[in-house]
Amino acid sequence: MATENKAGVSQSRIIAAELDRLIGPAANGDQRAVTEVIRIVHPLVRRYCAARLGSGGNAYLTVDDVAQEILMATVQALPRYRDQGKSFLAFVYGISANKIADAFRRAHSHRDCAVADFPDEASTAAGPEELALASERSRETRQLMEILAPAHREVLVMRIVLGWSAAETAEAIGTSAGVVRVMQHRALNKLRAELARTAA
Repeated sequence: MATENKAGVSQSRIIAAELDRLIGPAANGDQRAVTEVIRIVHPLVRRYCAARLGSGGNAYLTVDDVAQEILMATVQALPRYRDQGKSFLAFVYGISANKIADAFRRAHSHRDCAVADFPDEASTAAGPEELALASERSRETRQLMEILAPAHREVLVMRIVLGWSAAETAEAIGTSAGVVRVMQHRALNKLRAELARTAA
């Protein structure tokens, strides 16, 4: 544990030393130094946001969006940064705290669900409940069809599902249209009887 703490402290010192070296040039507009500063603070800011925001799933409180706002504010504030006895990271965390507070305020004032685009007209697509019911009906239908002989099942699929005529079905299975009608009639009667039995 002591080794872990030492590693953490030494890593913090390395980061602080690197930022101290970069902050002067970055504040004076050196774009390479600005890029390096952002590269160093980004993972720290993101971790801070994740800890503060949690995983609430709110569209206005996404960790990456708030972290990006913090980084942009940090870049804008760099020219005004002056060492006043606090580390640059303390300065960044101050910005972070303010941006997170702003994000929470936005989240409370915008309770709507964000969408990419509003559709031009109402959707006719099935919703989750309809899809679940359709899936359940399909499963029950498959189970019910299992009581039929394979030839009768095939006739019902061709006639009802595919919408084929008796003649087309007869041609497909190598029999007459009359036989197809008889097979369909018997298959439907068997299904009705089974439904009546299970409903009783």
